[in-house]
Amino acid sequence: MEKDKIKVLIGDNTTEYGIRLASRLREMGIHAYTRKNEGKVIINSILKDTPDVAVISLSVADPDIIDIMKQAKNLLTQPPVFVIVSDINNSFIERQVIEGGASYYLAKPFDAETLCSVVKSVVRKPVPTYCNDIEIIVTDIICRLGVPAHVKGYQYLRTAILNAVNDASLMNCVTKQLYPSVARQYGTTSSRVERAIRHAIEIAWERGNTENLFSFFGYSVKSWHGRPTNSEFIALVTDKLRLQIKTVSMTNTLYQ
Repeated sequence: MEKDKIKVLIGDNTTEYGIRLASRLREMGIHAYTRKNEGKVIINSILKDTPDVAVISLSVADPDIIDIMKQAKNLLTQPPVFVIVSDINNSFIERQVIEGGASYYLAKPFDAETLCSVVKSVVRKPVPTYCNDIEIIVTDIICRLGVPAHVKGYQYLRTAILNAVNDASLMNCVTKQLYPSVARQYGTTSSRVERAIRHAIEIAWERGNTENLFSFFGYSVKSWHGRPTNSEFIALVTDKLRLQIKTVSMTNTLYQ
């Protein structure tokens, strides 16, 4: 259904980049459109079109990207999630942008498939009960469990769960198989993946909504004196996810 599609604003209306990118996203089921990469044009579109996600270049000016995010937050009760793209892959700039309100910093070059995955990982749109898009369901689950989208472990955890759903054997050896599979996708090391995921789970366990944690994990929450290990957390979410996907699939088949 059209109203359930994720709406994405791309701040670039050139045929070489923005229009081509928007076209590919539409092929993947996302309602994407472009606007000129100018600050005032972007702000007007955010207020008028109310996108779920705004994909904006770091180089945008008048106003700059930080001011755009501040204005959107001040003027809207539900501002879009911001994905900032840049020609510069710099950890300091990335940190500044994230602290300024962005949910993701994406360095060029990247393809439409990568952007599609990022959009689904940061979007806050409610998930319909009949949704069978695994990426959207995983994102919804870990957000509800209190894992903040701005920490690096969020992306690693999300990818680890998706990999485990697609290949159950990865859970047989998390350290030697699952972490390396995530590390390869992000060009990092297994140890960094493990630490970042552990940090993300710690935040969820300490600051997350207790009712959501209890409703999702059930009585198993009480079985831990502290937080669950990375493996326990991923295994539980993966099992719940497989069951949810199976239920949705059976329901969709029943009403076809």
